[in-house]
Amino acid sequence: MSVWAVLVAAGRGERLGEDRPKAFVRLGDLPLLAEPLRRLDECPWVDSVVVVAPPEWEEPAILLAEEIGASKVSACVTGGETRTDSVRAGVDDVPDEAAVILVHDAARPLLPDDVVERLVAALGEGYDGAVPALPVADTIKRVDSDVIRETVPRDGLVTVQTPQAFVAPVLRAALARDGLRATDCATLVEAAGGRIKVVAGDERLLKVTTKADLERVAAWL
Repeated sequence: MSVWAVLVAAGRGERLGEDRPKAFVRLGDLPLLAEPLRRLDECPWVDSVVVVAPPEWEEPAILLAEEIGASKVSACVTGGETRTDSVRAGVDDVPDEAAVILVHDAARPLLPDDVVERLVAALGEGYDGAVPALPVADTIKRVDSDVIRETVPRDGLVTVQTPQAFVAPVLRAALARDGLRATDCATLVEAAGGRIKVVAGDERLLKVTTKADLERVAAWL
């Protein structure tokens, strides 16, 4: 079963306050992009990788892949205006014979192999997609104009991470539907009627949004 990964690294990362896209902010001695790229390249469940880079950062992304010896990188494509557009650009470069497409955000650099294994195994059970998730630990309130309107029961609520894995034709069909935008690919597949399994996520899959997040991830390296 051929598994292709689309590594989405086209985000601007404005909340980090840097003069470069988030994927090229330093994490240790290398740009942040190097860590998820290296982990995907070394993952035994991944056969090939397509990198989606910000406009005008395609060449630095290719050079970085060469620098760290990421031999599974097959292409680097230009991201779009939205995350959905960027994912679509990456998926368009995945060959038709791919059985599974794994979509991962470069902003979550610490990717454990066992998460990928759980995702791929779920697709083998007949699901259209699989996502890693963590249970919600905090009390959830619905707020309107700074006033609490409702306490939301947290039973059955989870926070969803990436990577997310999909049967390739299912993801392609979901991305082909007009007018859809979403913060994750699972939402698109759900809207198209796909069955998605939730598997155990990992706290190390922290999304880097602020400098504090970056420092926390650096401490885990």
